[in-house]
Amino acid sequence: MNVSCEALVGESILDVALAHGVDLQHNCGGVCACSTCHVRIRQGAEALPEMEDEEADQLDEAEGLTLESRLGCQAKILEDVEMIVEIPQLNPAIAKLFHEGAH
Repeated sequence: MNVSCEALVGESILDVALAHGVDLQHNCGGVCACSTCHVRIRQGAEALPEMEDEEADQLDEAEGLTLESRLGCQAKILEDVEMIVEIPQLNPAIAKLFHEGAH
Protein backbone atom coordinates (compact mmCIF):
# COMPACT_ATOMS: atom_id res chain seq x y z
CA MET A 1 0.00 0.00 0.00
CA ASN A 2 1.45 3.38 -1.00
CA VAL A 3 0.27 6.44 0.89
CA SER A 4 1.45 10.03 0.42
CA CYS A 5 1.25 12.30 3.46
CA GLU A 6 2.05 15.91 4.23
CA ALA A 7 4.02 16.36 7.43
CA LEU A 8 5.04 19.34 9.51
CA VAL A 9 8.53 19.94 10.80
CA GLY A 10 8.58 18.69 14.39
CA GLU A 11 6.15 15.81 13.86
CA SER A 12 7.32 12.25 14.35
CA ILE A 13 6.79 9.62 11.68
CA LEU A 14 4.37 7.94 14.09
CA ASP A 15 2.38 11.19 14.43
CA VAL A 16 2.16 11.52 10.65
CA ALA A 17 1.13 7.89 10.18
CA LEU A 18 -1.64 8.09 12.76
CA ALA A 19 -2.94 11.42 11.44
CA HIS A 20 -3.31 9.87 7.98
CA GLY A 21 -4.88 6.53 8.97
CA VAL A 22 -1.73 4.47 8.40
CA ASP A 23 -1.68 1.40 10.65
CA LEU A 24 1.69 1.79 12.38
CA GLN A 25 1.70 -0.20 15.60
CA HIS A 26 2.77 1.65 18.76
CA ASN A 27 2.10 -0.59 21.74
CA CYS A 28 3.94 1.63 24.23
CA GLY A 29 2.03 4.73 23.13
CA GLY A 30 5.04 6.24 21.39
CA VAL A 31 7.39 6.62 24.36
CA CYS A 32 10.33 4.52 23.09
CA ALA A 33 9.54 1.53 25.30
CA CYS A 34 9.01 -1.07 22.55
CA SER A 35 9.92 -1.64 18.91
CA THR A 36 6.47 -1.99 17.35
CA CYS A 37 6.69 1.34 15.46
CA HIS A 38 9.81 0.16 13.61
CA VAL A 39 10.09 1.74 10.15
CA ARG A 40 12.73 1.88 7.43
CA ILE A 41 13.74 5.28 6.07
CA ARG A 42 14.33 4.67 2.34
CA GLN A 43 14.82 8.36 1.48
CA GLY A 44 15.20 11.53 3.51
CA ALA A 45 17.01 10.21 6.59
CA GLU A 46 19.08 13.40 6.64
CA ALA A 47 15.95 15.25 7.81
CA LEU A 48 15.84 13.22 11.05
CA PRO A 49 17.85 13.66 14.25
CA GLU A 50 20.65 11.25 15.02
CA MET A 51 19.53 8.13 16.81
CA GLU A 52 19.96 8.21 20.57
CA ASP A 53 21.06 5.22 22.66
CA GLU A 54 17.56 4.51 24.02
CA GLU A 55 16.17 4.21 20.49
CA ALA A 56 19.07 2.00 19.39
CA ASP A 57 18.49 -0.29 22.37
CA GLN A 58 14.78 -0.67 21.52
CA LEU A 59 15.53 -1.24 17.83
CA ASP A 60 17.66 -4.24 18.76
CA GLU A 61 14.34 -5.98 19.50
CA ALA A 62 12.76 -5.15 16.11
CA GLU A 63 12.09 -7.87 13.56
CA GLY A 64 13.86 -7.28 10.24
CA LEU A 65 16.30 -4.64 11.52
CA THR A 66 18.39 -2.86 8.84
CA LEU A 67 20.77 0.09 8.72
CA GLU A 68 17.78 2.20 7.57
CA SER A 69 15.68 1.26 10.63
CA ARG A 70 14.27 3.84 13.03
CA LEU A 71 11.46 3.95 15.56
CA GLY A 72 8.60 5.99 14.20
CA CYS A 73 7.98 7.58 17.60
CA GLN A 74 11.55 8.87 17.85
CA ALA A 75 12.10 9.91 14.22
CA LYS A 76 11.02 13.57 14.36
CA ILE A 77 11.17 15.47 11.10
CA LEU A 78 13.65 18.36 11.37
CA GLU A 79 13.43 19.84 7.88
CA ASP A 80 11.12 19.99 4.90
CA VAL A 81 12.28 17.21 2.53
CA GLU A 82 10.63 14.41 0.62
CA MET A 83 10.86 11.17 2.57
CA ILE A 84 10.09 7.58 1.72
CA VAL A 85 9.23 5.50 4.76
CA GLU A 86 8.56 1.77 4.64
CA ILE A 87 6.61 -0.05 7.33
CA PRO A 88 8.02 -3.59 7.50
CA GLN A 89 5.58 -6.48 7.38
CA LEU A 90 5.45 -8.36 10.66
CA ASN A 91 5.21 -12.10 10.94
CA PRO A 92 1.39 -12.67 10.80
CA ALA A 93 1.30 -14.36 14.22
CA ILE A 94 3.17 -11.45 15.82
CA ALA A 95 1.06 -8.88 13.97
CA LYS A 96 -2.12 -10.48 15.34
CA LEU A 97 -0.80 -10.17 18.89
CA PHE A 98 0.10 -6.49 18.39
CA HIS A 99 -3.02 -5.40 16.51
CA GLU A 100 -5.56 -3.55 18.62
CA GLY A 101 -8.70 -5.62 19.03
CA ALA A 102 -7.05 -8.92 18.12
CA HIS A 103 -8.62 -11.97 19.71
